Amino acid sequence: MNKRYDVYALGNALVDIVTEVDLDFFTKHQIEKGVMTLVDEKRQHQLIHAIDMKRSKMSCGGSAANTVIGLCQFGGKGFYTCLVAKDDLGRFFLQDLKRNGVDTNLTPETLPPGITGKVLVMTSPDAERTMNTFLGISSHLSPKQIDENALINSTCLYLEGYLVTSPTGLEAMKEAKRIAERNRIRTALTFSDPSMVKYFSKQMSEIVGASVDLLFCNEEEAMIYTGTNDLSDAREKLKDVAKHFVVTLGANGALIYDGDTFINIEPYRVKALDTNGAGDMFAGAFLYGITHGHSYAEAGKLASLASSRVVTQFGPRLEPAQVQKVLGDLIAS
Repeated sequence: MNKRYDVYALGNALVDIVTEVDLDFFTKHQIEKGVMTLVDEKRQHQLIHAIDMKRSKMSCGGSAANTVIGLCQFGGKGFYTCLVAKDDLGRFFLQDLKRNGVDTNLTPETLPPGITGKVLVMTSPDAERTMNTFLGISSHLSPKQIDENALINSTCLYLEGYLVTSPTGLEAMKEAKRIAERNRIRTALTFSDPSMVKYFSKQMSEIVGASVDLLFCNEEEAMIYTGTNDLSDAREKLKDVAKHFVVTLGANGALIYDGDTFINIEPYRVKALDTNGAGDMFAGAFLYGITHGHSYAEAGKLASLASSRVVTQFGPRLEPAQVQKVLGDLIAS
């Protein structure tokens, strides 16, 4: 049976404000570098006033949004369940989703009152990303926003780990996973950030449950979740919680477990300017690959190439011409 959507994604809807800062900025403003920190609106306003907005780039974002947009850029079909408010940023978010070919549960007419969430993505000279996030109305995402018909008509459910910080978001993840399991739809989960695994391990374990079909994480997240100090030990323990998994290794490529064999994905050597969105693009390209007849090794190669192109520029997206070049370079290699 052909499904309408390749991926049904669930995540925080946040307008990304991507900017460059120097290393002193973190000390001056008492920001924990290299991780995602939840902040209130007042704190985020202070930081936004401290950066150069004229040199900043704005786009609809959030981890799962970036992933499903990446999927669509490569020719997949995606649906995104989220929650934005009836304000300028909320309308901007919906327009940007539509521009990128992503269907959603929301329409401009049905947006609730409130404040749309936003994330300040600070890129430092070492190409590391640091995020300060004000969730706004997105913190109220709940099972009510789930479009069951769209989920049932999808090949894969993709859950964003950041949702575990919200009690209603956690319930939405559980309900979506239950619907997927009842309808034999594969469930994929991304840990999203080391802080999610470190500070919300109980909630994350509730989602992982007996197992998920596909887990995305980086090396640090894998070791934190499994309580190990070595990737070799972590990958063996991950077999107990995921039927298949991808461990991204930054400049060293990625490690994939296809349910039977470990596959090493070679990196594409580039000069990284901004790692923001690299993991999201990797997941989007990988999900496109495995929902379009490619093997895990082939999907991993595509994902590695796509994410390598993302880190050479600022922001989490590729332009259409860049996507076509990735596909062309992959065929030529």
